[in-house]
Amino acid sequence: MASEVSGHTTSLQVRERLKKDVEQMKTQDPNFRPGLVVLQVGDRDDSNLYISMKLKAAAEIGINATHLRLPKTATEDEVLHSIMEVNENSAIHGLIVQLPLDSIHKIDTEKVTNIVAPEKDVDGLTSINAGKLSRGDLGDCFIPCTPNGCMELIRQTGVSVAGKRAVVIGRSKIVGAPMHDLLLWNHATVTTCHSKTADLAAEVGRADILVVGIGKAEMVKGDWVKKGAVVIDCGINHIPDETRPSGKRVVGDVHYSSVKEQAGFITPVPGGVGPMTVAMLMQNTVLSAKRFLESHQPGKWSITYTKLILQKPVPSDIVISRSCVPKPIDRLATEVGLLSDEVELYGKTKAKVCRWKIITPTPLGEGKSTTTIGLVQALGAHMKLNVFACVRQPSQGPTFGIKGGAAGGGYSQVIPMEEFNLHLTGDIHAITAANNLVAAAIDARMFHEATQTDKALYNRLVPLSGGQRTFSPIQITRLKRLGIQKTDPTTLTEEEITRFARLDMDPDSITWHRVLDTNDRFLRKITIGQSPTEKGHTREAQFSITVASEIMAVLALTSSLKDMRQRLAKMVVATSRSGQPITTEDLGVSGALTVLMRDAIKPNLMQTLEGTPVFVHAGPFANIAHGNSSILADKIALKLVGPEGFVVTEAGFGADIGMEKFFNIKCRYSGLRPHVVVLVATVRALKMHGGGPTVTAGMALPKEYVEENLELLEKGCSNMRKQVENARHFGVPVVVAVNAFKTDTESELDLICTLAKEVGAFDAVRCSHWAEGGAGAVALGQAVQRASEAPSDFKFLYDVELPIADKIRIIAQKIYGADDIELLPDAQHKVELFFVYMLCIEPICLTHLSLSHEADKKGVPTGFILPIRDIRASVGAGFLYPLVGTMPTIPGLPTRPCFYDIDLDPETEQVNGLF
Repeated sequence: MASEVSGHTTSLQVRERLKKDVEQMKTQDPNFRPGLVVLQVGDRDDSNLYISMKLKAAAEIGINATHLRLPKTATEDEVLHSIMEVNENSAIHGLIVQLPLDSIHKIDTEKVTNIVAPEKDVDGLTSINAGKLSRGDLGDCFIPCTPNGCMELIRQTGVSVAGKRAVVIGRSKIVGAPMHDLLLWNHATVTTCHSKTADLAAEVGRADILVVGIGKAEMVKGDWVKKGAVVIDCGINHIPDETRPSGKRVVGDVHYSSVKEQAGFITPVPGGVGPMTVAMLMQNTVLSAKRFLESHQPGKWSITYTKLILQKPVPSDIVISRSCVPKPIDRLATEVGLLSDEVELYGKTKAKVCRWKIITPTPLGEGKSTTTIGLVQALGAHMKLNVFACVRQPSQGPTFGIKGGAAGGGYSQVIPMEEFNLHLTGDIHAITAANNLVAAAIDARMFHEATQTDKALYNRLVPLSGGQRTFSPIQITRLKRLGIQKTDPTTLTEEEITRFARLDMDPDSITWHRVLDTNDRFLRKITIGQSPTEKGHTREAQFSITVASEIMAVLALTSSLKDMRQRLAKMVVATSRSGQPITTEDLGVSGALTVLMRDAIKPNLMQTLEGTPVFVHAGPFANIAHGNSSILADKIALKLVGPEGFVVTEAGFGADIGMEKFFNIKCRYSGLRPHVVVLVATVRALKMHGGGPTVTAGMALPKEYVEENLELLEKGCSNMRKQVENARHFGVPVVVAVNAFKTDTESELDLICTLAKEVGAFDAVRCSHWAEGGAGAVALGQAVQRASEAPSDFKFLYDVELPIADKIRIIAQKIYGADDIELLPDAQHKVELFFVYMLCIEPICLTHLSLSHEADKKGVPTGFILPIRDIRASVGAGFLYPLVGTMPTIPGLPTRPCFYDIDLDPETEQVNGLF
């Protein structure tokens, strides 16, 4: 008589072993738990029973199991989408789709099964896992749970499989076919039988090991079975039994009582293979979690870096950029933890997704963007830390003008640089369109108000449609602002009609400019409305460069789509003749602006030469705005890098302007608190501050900048001392990055590092990332990592509740070193006006030139009064910007612009001459 092989006993042994495995994983990472999802479509009772058994077993072992139930109305697309979401969830290590799929819609089970990620297919049913099993790759696949459980039960008998004759009855993908492969690769001689097999009893009689899974109740009889055989019964069938309360009982595919007399070992039904199937599901889930832990350190990205092949001398930026083949951007997105429905691809190298300062630079730039990229390459590719760069999107004005692009340089670049510097995903064009829609709305409204009666104007603003007049939602908002609590257009009085229909803009008060993303000095002042169709309604107007639009500042400071809609609505474009501010909401255009900006709000994902991720998003003009990339990019990056990762976000212009605005405006609205300030210094910039001759872009550097001159350099280091002091006003450790050029001497570089530490920098290190990539900035990365662990006490420079003049005075005295400020008449008038309109509590965005209002004053000017010519309000962005001196908001083209060198090869479609 056969010995019974209990699945319950064996499964309990397996579960105890798995519990210990899970506990061991927790010693590696206390927050880690294996994750399992059971996806069910519909509400079948038998499926519910099986799922409850799986969830109970998972809980006992310490697996975090989730039952994801979809309704019977779920479509194939909805099921596939749910599976894709689980595939991309790094906290889930196993996913099983409970079959059958109980939906009222037709669903392709094969398609659904195969979309499960192979590394999470703990049921072992995907074609990839089945293929690996069929060719014997048992260590690199998941074995289906029932066959795996059968093998475990066979092992419990002590009978060796090798050399034995095995017969499998049934050829299903779930049991029969994988059972055949499993026995074969364990060195048995295997025969698979099925309903069409001739003389099935004779085949069974030859088996030393018999596995039955054909789904026919008690089909295999005792006289079929070889004496002493191992019999594994996978069948679950219900047959009538009047002695049971349910009127039926469960039996296997084997006639248990007669086969037990012949076999050496036999599994019962129930209590045999069933519990082992669940145990093997748990075993596969724990195995998947182990594999995940082996390949993913806790909190670390599983990211591949691109190896640089350095050349000497260093080629041009464009040659370097093209020498590197970027990773597909969707792969990078996956590596940093973005889900597929969080990424919108724009070709193969860029996608949309649903800290850092510098001394006052020379006109040539000091490598701030290059140092940003070099640092993140060092932190990521060389120090293996999670790191994101967040940089501004460059305007095409400088690209085709004199400065060139802003992708970094040498072996520290964002790539492809052509994509980065030309259009990217069209965000700046969206801002141009939105801004100019406002400008068109302003002049059109003034024209129509000037040429129509109140009644005619009102009837056109609220036209008849289907015999009735109806206010649009944005018009109802305007009525509420006017204190008119009515929603029926026919009920307004004549006085209310006039107030609603007439904005009565004062043409001299219009502050809204048209924009374009091109340097064009002849648009700084123009006359518009000269066509005969405008009936003499001309006025003086001007253009700004697109990045100077308040809409760009709004984009950079917004925190959500809802917040952006509110900020766009609050933008003030002019005042009425009675002195009331007029907003884009009054114009009725704010909703349309949000539509135009719908995609621009999503940060752009790109990569560095060494394959580390970069967000490129927003680029507000640093003179009349805050000059920093977006809050959204920073926050998304911080979420992706995790608590131990780094986000290096770049502030525009020098430490005096960019850093101060980053802290007082961006940090105030974002709630973010920086850990480290990285101050970029160069020998040539400090020599300029020491009194060196004027530096002109496009001209050869004077000899003072290419020959050693320690006296001139030491004198100029006073500017660096002031910038370190400025950073320390905010309570944040400062690391000085000395960006080395080939003309710098060892003595000059050492002098800067020594003096920087003497004046209070946490550390100062030289960098050679332009020539060496991330390897040349490893010392900087290590200094930044150490500084981030040092004590800090971040604080704002001023309280926004202070009077406007006091806030300006604090910035002028503490950051620029002025003795005091002087409010000129226009500025004094604005102070009084803003007090009336409750705009006095906004942060200050002060514009200036270096550390004073005089561009030719280098070093650290003292003993001066800072004159404030005017104060303007970016109400939507949320700051006031005092003006110091005159300032064009649209640059002009030089005699020889960069566009002379830029062309497209018609054969290869390659951009030539771009830097």
